[in-house]
Amino acid sequence: MSAVLTSPTPGDVRPLGWRARRRLQKQERRRLAEQDARSVRLAELHRIRALLEQAAALVEHGWIQHGWFAVLDAQGRTHRLTVPDFQLASERRVSGVCLVGGIVYAAGGPHAVHSQLVQRSLDLTWHALNESPRQPVRWCPSPAVRTAHVRDLTRWNDHPQRTVEQVSSLLQSAVHLADAQIEQRRAEQRALTPG
Repeated sequence: MSAVLTSPTPGDVRPLGWRARRRLQKQERRRLAEQDARSVRLAELHRIRALLEQAAALVEHGWIQHGWFAVLDAQGRTHRLTVPDFQLASERRVSGVCLVGGIVYAAGGPHAVHSQLVQRSLDLTWHALNESPRQPVRWCPSPAVRTAHVRDLTRWNDHPQRTVEQVSSLLQSAVHLADAQIEQRRAEQRALTPG
C-alpha cells in the first residue's frame, strides 16, 4: 500500500495544533485499517471464485446424488459417502461429487469442511440458488441457518429430475455472483482512496 503525501507550500495552511494533528492521524489510521480490511475481503472473494470454478469442473467430471463423494474401493466398486463416513474421501480415490461435496473437495477435502472458505462458498452458492443477485449476500449466518442452507443445497442436488447441467449452471451463477461482489468491493475500495 502506498500513499502520496505532498508538502503544503508556505502560506497555504495554518499550522495545526497538536489535537488537530492527532485527530487527523487517527482518521487516517482508521481509513487505512478499513482499506486493509476491504483488501482482505477482496482477496477472500477471489479465493471463493476460484474454488467455485474448481467445484464446477469436479461436478462436470463426475456428479453424484445421494452422497457427498463417490469413492472406489480396492476392487474398483463405487461407494457413496454421506456425512457420517465422508472422511473416507481423504483415504480413497474420489470418483464423483455432489454440489456440496464438490465445494468441500475443491477446498482440500473433508478436513476443510468447516473452514471459512468452504462456509462462505456455500453461503454464496445458496444465495445464487435462492436470492436475487441484487440482494446483499448474508456472509455470516448463524450455525443453525448455515446447516439449513447445506440441507437445502443437498436436497436441491438430490432432486430426482436434477441434472449435472443444472448443478454446473448453479456453480457458474455463484461464480458470476462472486464477480459482482468483487466489483462491488473494488468500487468501495476506490471510494476510500483519497483523490
